[in-house]
Amino acid sequence: MSRLLIASNRLPITIQPEGDGFELRPSSGGLATALRGPHAKGDGLWFGWPGDVSQATPEQRARIDAELVERRLVPIDLTAAEVAHYYDGFSNGAVWPLFHYSLDKVRLEAREDWVTYQHVNQRFAEAIAARTQPGDLVWIHDYHLMLVPEYLRRLVPGARIGFFLHIPFPAADVFRILPWREEVLRGLMGADLLGFHTGEYLTNFARSAAQVLATDLDVDVIRWADHSVRLGTFPIGIDAAAFAADSPEIDVELAALRKNTAGRRLILGIDRLDYTKGILRRLLAFERLLEGDQTLHERVQLLQIAVPSRETIDSYADLRKEANELVGRINAAHGTPTSVPVHFLYRSVPFEQLVALYRAADIMLVTPIRDGMNLVAKEFIAARSDEDGVLVLSEFAGAADELREALIVNPYDLDAVERTIGAALQMPEEERRLRMERLHARVLEGDVARWHRRFVDELERVPVLPARNAVEGGRSLDEELSRLREAPSLLVLLDYDGTLVPYAMMPELARPDPELQSLLVRLAARPGARVHVLTGRTPASIERLLGEQPVGLCAEHGYWCRPDPTRPWTVRVTGSLGWKEPVGALLADLAARTPGAFVEEKTSALAFHYRAVDPTLASARVHELRARLAAEARTDIEVLEGSRVIEVRLPGVSKSLVSASLIADMPAGTAIFAGGDDRTDEDLFAALPPEAVSVRVGRGRSLARFRVDDVSAFRALLRELV
Repeated sequence: MSRLLIASNRLPITIQPEGDGFELRPSSGGLATALRGPHAKGDGLWFGWPGDVSQATPEQRARIDAELVERRLVPIDLTAAEVAHYYDGFSNGAVWPLFHYSLDKVRLEAREDWVTYQHVNQRFAEAIAARTQPGDLVWIHDYHLMLVPEYLRRLVPGARIGFFLHIPFPAADVFRILPWREEVLRGLMGADLLGFHTGEYLTNFARSAAQVLATDLDVDVIRWADHSVRLGTFPIGIDAAAFAADSPEIDVELAALRKNTAGRRLILGIDRLDYTKGILRRLLAFERLLEGDQTLHERVQLLQIAVPSRETIDSYADLRKEANELVGRINAAHGTPTSVPVHFLYRSVPFEQLVALYRAADIMLVTPIRDGMNLVAKEFIAARSDEDGVLVLSEFAGAADELREALIVNPYDLDAVERTIGAALQMPEEERRLRMERLHARVLEGDVARWHRRFVDELERVPVLPARNAVEGGRSLDEELSRLREAPSLLVLLDYDGTLVPYAMMPELARPDPELQSLLVRLAARPGARVHVLTGRTPASIERLLGEQPVGLCAEHGYWCRPDPTRPWTVRVTGSLGWKEPVGALLADLAARTPGAFVEEKTSALAFHYRAVDPTLASARVHELRARLAAEARTDIEVLEGSRVIEVRLPGVSKSLVSASLIADMPAGTAIFAGGDDRTDEDLFAALPPEAVSVRVGRGRSLARFRVDDVSAFRALLRELV
């Protein structure tokens, strides 16, 4: 059984002063409650902020740390400034409102917040990496830690990393507002498995990744830089059995509530005080209900409990003030000496009282304007073992996907909310019980244990990849580079796009900068060294870019070669090209119907480029192209899929063939260094002798012996060879 390492913003405990020391108490948050059981049963670790313990003396802190160790909790201490910028500033000032579509509240001028967010995420990754063992599963949680997967991947390349987002992922057009959108997506793409509450959130993420990072999506797998990330929907549940259970304490609370509400129907709202929960619009809808029927104030009562939240953030204090003013207005207009229509309580609720409230309520209002899931809806249902009561649920809560027997409502439509509350009050008992019976069974079945089990089982299916930073049973990359520096004869074989330069939206823009030009000149000037660039570009294209460099060029994956600038281009592979006309017509038809796509004609190949195409349309066109080529059943072509390009080429053309020829031209015992980033370079790596030093740029499975993160890191290796 693999160890499970959990990372979340907060540890599942609250540290509070107690006497002359501090006491560690379990937290009541949804995430802490969801994962406390699995953590207690296993032997894994939990990483997170322990809260502010800056006032503890060294002796008190030592006792706190000892208790944390005993509970297998790893503290990530944050300064007050880090909390202000990472938590209040970026996480809850930029990400939270953006992901909940509250665009007027998004902090976009938040450079210091962003820098601190990066720094804290890096610290989490380093702490996890320092304690990771082979076979561990790492499960990272929520929007506070979206960069940790990538940072951890760099530190522990073979780790199995899962990430679950507990809030909505917004539509691509909304997400792209974020100035740091690419960095956030790259951070998440470091995971092997990304989990979301609903299919809508999953689709929004996939479209955002395709538009910003030019990823490819195949059903539920994203491919990016040859790294595959599995996507899944895992709607979180609750500890349903706990809410369904009876106890004397609950019975006492329930009896008191029924006595206080005798003769009136109880409408209940319980929310964390947050602008996403729709509390103000709920109150306005209830006000309209009272205005429409002047007798209701004697027959119904709305109890709205607002649990304190993020009290240091101004917008939350403003929300509390607005809610109090609105409640005062409603009660002033519709209250009597014996009846107060709205009771608004700003406090937390003990568990026994919470369950009693759920059981006493005739109607439960869960009407957020946007919510990742909303566990209050499920808690209400689980508590109703009597199979009675009506749930009014916002269509913008993730829970609406599962709880279809609730009365689903648009919280922005106040008239619709008013009518729905009225319908709930009038609903016959038979219908109430039929709806609740089905809801109750579903919530009990889809509890939090099932959510945890499904995600972890999926993560365990991720294969363990060997680390690529050392030769198996032998030398490290540094040792190999040292050997190559001393070699009297050296052959360097390099890909261009994605290896020497980053990919560009238009191939013409991926030009060599002065640093690269200087590096190639110095490398080629090394005594006994020969440098060749092997690319899929046409001879004309690569010559425009590197024609004046003292290096050999092989274009169209080896169909054309020019050993050095003084010699002409020659064809290295022969074969019939009669297929080009019919296949070219097919590709041209496809490109004409696909805005942003174009066809590149080469001597030995035709390439369908779709980097600038809308991701949804691109996926459809790629499937169509595969199907039409398969229907042709041609034996005189070979189809190769690259990064946002599909190439149809002459069979037998590959970097493996041309590399064998280049190696044969070198003296016996020549040291070999090769680098590449995509599928075509795997042909090259496969053809190299065992002692060659091969380097993969970026993620993904590879035959290369070593791996670096990006173009910049690869250039650093080349500098060490000069």
